[in-house]
Amino acid sequence: MINNLMYIELKTGYSDDGPAWIGYVKTSKTKKTIYFNDHAFQKSNGSYSNYIDIENGDEYWISGLKKKESNRHWAGHGKIMIDRRAVSEYLTLIGEKELPLNLFEVVDIEDKFPVERVKSFLNERDKN
Repeated sequence: MINNLMYIELKTGYSDDGPAWIGYVKTSKTKKTIYFNDHAFQKSNGSYSNYIDIENGDEYWISGLKKKESNRHWAGHGKIMIDRRAVSEYLTLIGEKELPLNLFEVVDIEDKFPVERVKSFLNERDKN
């Protein structure tokens, strides 16, 4: 089941200008793991990030959506990719009729949540 519509931004290697998405995520039963776009994230205490990719260690900023279209850090640039299925819900949230295409790119994001793969990865990691 898909749970939430969230903002996800890659920080590793980009600072505030990394690729960014608004899309549907799935969370684990404990809500300690977030799955999105074939990645799995767990909470971390980075200086510019709040989540880490479990498998590769990349840092991300993941948050709920803001109503004033200011999801990116004030110093950040670049279009935010938004899942085509989420556009209507997002427009309702921000109280607009049209998506500002200077800020967003509408894309298709596949629901690919690697629950079993990540469980296996964590089990192997914990053995070593």
